[in-house]
Amino acid sequence: MLQAEFIYHIYNHANGNENLFRIDENYRYFLEKYNFYISPIAYTYCYCLMPNHFHLLIKIKPVKDIIQNSTWEKFQLNKNIQRLESMPKEELFAKFLSQQFSNLFNSYSKSYNKMYNRKGSLFIPRFKFKLIDNENYYTRIIHYIHANPIHHNFVTKIEDWKWSSYSSFFSAKKTQLNKKDVVDWFGNIEEFKLAHKMNYDLSFANLLE
Repeated sequence: MLQAEFIYHIYNHANGNENLFRIDENYRYFLEKYNFYISPIAYTYCYCLMPNHFHLLIKIKPVKDIIQNSTWEKFQLNKNIQRLESMPKEELFAKFLSQQFSNLFNSYSKSYNKMYNRKGSLFIPRFKFKLIDNENYYTRIIHYIHANPIHHNFVTKIEDWKWSSYSSFFSAKKTQLNKKDVVDWFGNIEEFKLAHKMNYDLSFANLLE
């Protein structure tokens, strides 16, 4: 159950042998929709989008920040949700957080299906998430997410994969990433860069995929 102010590794995969992204426009559109649905509820620390799956590292925002958003108000007004008034508030809030991800996937899928004249589900129905509950995992998952394209043989160097957040950390361009929190965790940008050159065992998270 997703909870406010906790850090999570979020990941999902395409159904079967499908691809989620075929061309650059698909990647751009997904990030646009991600910003619309997820930025109101979470801080984004890093991400990586690949042809048939993706990884995100996020921190759910405080409850007080989220409930001020109009999306929460719309969620509460939904007739189907009003039937769940007896549900504990914590569970109802977790349902709202999960619904935001479902809205992201559904919105993207509709556009993707229209573009490629396809039908049916694009994503695996239930996205997966893992609570980041220790410092070592936090450090290694950032490297793992950015290095995932190497793990899957798309590139040989982290910086060569276009659709990850890695290069954004070295750019002055404004983004939705919480770059300062991540860089501060490593100490500075040079330590961040050095950590990404370390030969971590990329198979440590194989069970997640």
